[in-house]
Amino acid sequence: MTDNNFDALVIGAGAGGLLTAARLSHLGYKTLVIERLDKVGGRASTDEVEGFKVNNGAIVIELGGITQETFEEVGAKFDIRRPQPPILYRIGKKDVDVTGGGWGFLLSKLTRQGAKLVTGLGAARNDSGMPENEISTADWVRKYTKKESVHGIFRNMCGSVFAVGSEELPARVFLTYFTRKSAFKKFGFCPDGTIGVWKALAEVIENNGGSVWLDAEVTELTLTDGRITGASIRRGGETTDVTSRFTVSDIGPFATLDLVGRENLPADYVAQIEQGNRPCAMISVNFASRRKLSTAPGLLSFATTRRLCYVANFTELCPEMAPEGWHLYQGTGVPKPSVGEFDEKSETELVLQDLRDEIEGFDEARILSINVTRDGWPPQRAVAGYDMPYATPIPNLWNVGDAVKEYGNGGTTACAETAKIVVDEIHGQFPVE
Repeated sequence: MTDNNFDALVIGAGAGGLLTAARLSHLGYKTLVIERLDKVGGRASTDEVEGFKVNNGAIVIELGGITQETFEEVGAKFDIRRPQPPILYRIGKKDVDVTGGGWGFLLSKLTRQGAKLVTGLGAARNDSGMPENEISTADWVRKYTKKESVHGIFRNMCGSVFAVGSEELPARVFLTYFTRKSAFKKFGFCPDGTIGVWKALAEVIENNGGSVWLDAEVTELTLTDGRITGASIRRGGETTDVTSRFTVSDIGPFATLDLVGRENLPADYVAQIEQGNRPCAMISVNFASRRKLSTAPGLLSFATTRRLCYVANFTELCPEMAPEGWHLYQGTGVPKPSVGEFDEKSETELVLQDLRDEIEGFDEARILSINVTRDGWPPQRAVAGYDMPYATPIPNLWNVGDAVKEYGNGGTTACAETAKIVVDEIHGQFPVE
């Protein structure tokens, strides 16, 4: 094989792409990852801002689930520090630790109807107790209570995990996640910023004989007799042609349509992807202070905010993320609506107002950046419950990532899950040569 002949071509070095490529290279496939940015991680990466390691997307990594299993399987370093407790909930003026008490303890602090809600959650563990997909999480909660603080907790949970409000997330998705999935019970921060975990996967890929090309972009996929046989890649001002036995895209099914050419795909598939392309949005404020502004070692969530879902306290466990003597935080909220058009300026101001109200000393803090992720660069490319298929009409082309996640999952965990599913299919169809 020449240098430009590969078994696997993976487009995008985000979470889904790198988790896929690491699995493929570990199995013995010669793997090439193409990334148009100058760093790995995609929408879950980290920027250096004035000496701070500022995460620009996903901030926490799940422990004990499919993500950690993947790292251990491929032999990648998994440096994640776990906060104890993982989340505190601000109810009234108190920050409450519900570790061990679970839903019942949390809801009992909020409403007299807590027991009824817990019963409803319990019923969802059985198929007969699951609501239809059409009912939103907010409407499901309204069946039990109208209390705003309860709705606030559920709204902010939806925003934290799925990057949409409770009015836009199907209750069936929410209940599936919290009763049948891992539900992010254990998670932590990487001291190098979230990019640290992706760098570890890139190192594994290269140690296995694969390549990760940064500052490179796939401009066209080569279609021969109904199969992808390679790609044209713009890199360093030149175009390079590569060949591959199969291709996996982590740039989302909608963007992948352009690389293949809509005219080369069945009209019903194109229509399905165009209709399913409903990215959501988040607003994140990265800020730092000389004095400590939060006692929560992990995340602080809220019951009565306008837009703010949580505040993350990075330097409690990872002082390496900030210059000595500084504390680093991120406050994140979802706009209304979180799908479709919204007033970016006014929605950002509501997040900032919440931070002023909830975080004493925020007005004196140093704002490092405000990131609004939306449209072509969203926190999740499809609203959970309305995901697109990972398989395509082309037999050696697959999608991975948060646009094609399994029902009731979200975030980087969903990317790890889709990576395993797709690699298992590839391994069954394309034996290692």
